[in-house]
Amino acid sequence: MKKQPVTIYTVAKEANVSMATVSRVVNGNTNVKPETRERVEAVIKELNYRPNAVARGLASKKSTTVGVVIPKITEDYFAELAAGIDDVAALYNYDMILTSLDTIHQQPVQVIQSMLAKQVDGIIFMGHDLSAELQAEFDNSSIPVLVAGSVVDDEKLPSVRIDYAAAAKDAINLLADHGHEKIGLLVGYDQTAINAKGRIPAYKEVLAARGLEADDQNVFVGHDSYQEAYDLAKQILAQGITALFVSDDLMAAGVLNALTDQGVQVPADFEIIAGNGTSTAHLTRPMLTTIDQPMYDLGAISMRLLTKMMKETDQEQATEDQSVVLPHEIVVRQSTRQ
Repeated sequence: MKKQPVTIYTVAKEANVSMATVSRVVNGNTNVKPETRERVEAVIKELNYRPNAVARGLASKKSTTVGVVIPKITEDYFAELAAGIDDVAALYNYDMILTSLDTIHQQPVQVIQSMLAKQVDGIIFMGHDLSAELQAEFDNSSIPVLVAGSVVDDEKLPSVRIDYAAAAKDAINLLADHGHEKIGLLVGYDQTAINAKGRIPAYKEVLAARGLEADDQNVFVGHDSYQEAYDLAKQILAQGITALFVSDDLMAAGVLNALTDQGVQVPADFEIIAGNGTSTAHLTRPMLTTIDQPMYDLGAISMRLLTKMMKETDQEQATEDQSVVLPHEIVVRQSTRQ
């Protein structure tokens, strides 16, 4: 015989209270007598009752869920941010719906539309820039949207991030301090705001200030995977570059392994600094020197800020002065000289 589902009606009947009383206990309402609360909680535990989030949402006109959008489900950087989001979401009794823009089944705008159709109470977006269609979806949405761990080309969206331009300057300055005269920059794409307005201008500014060569040919763009970075290493060496700042740890690992396979000694002959500080930095040999970002904190603070925004009745007021910039640091490991 199929086991019957335990509902709020079942709990109310067993505890000899109204469904409204059960609802108040489940939602933490203090307007319940202590002995009644204890009886209801005992029945909930005995029956292993799990409140239906959708049903609770219908009653409160909120779904008690937040949507989290990441570019690729396999990227360590965004996965580590999501851990911080999930922990704080649980603290505030929110469920997290995680979705990736990198899907063969749907276009990015369809992914967002599908999430909005689930009536999430807010969205944390982790990615690089918005298409016109995505921007229109967010502009027309009645729920708050926040950008975490990145920079997008819509300055109206509140964000939680580090100063990526300052981080790039720190990395280039360190490599210049080590005597390198030809320093390269490897980033994913030059049209994204995080690179076009952040890392690339910062790179050129430091080189110019130090009287070093700032040739556009030493800025490598459009290579956003391990294999593409691996294949690019020969060209980097051929151009006489002896040090490289790479925006992504996995791409940095690709360059590092290619150099090792070609007999180049890192860091004696070539130095590398990676931009994220994910677990990948510890897996390479030599281990990667990185710009370390407080990734868990980026996620946790993003979720805390989103809960505040979701409580604001005035959406315009909710998005004022809502950008948070967290500190970063260079953690020196083995891919740079001490």
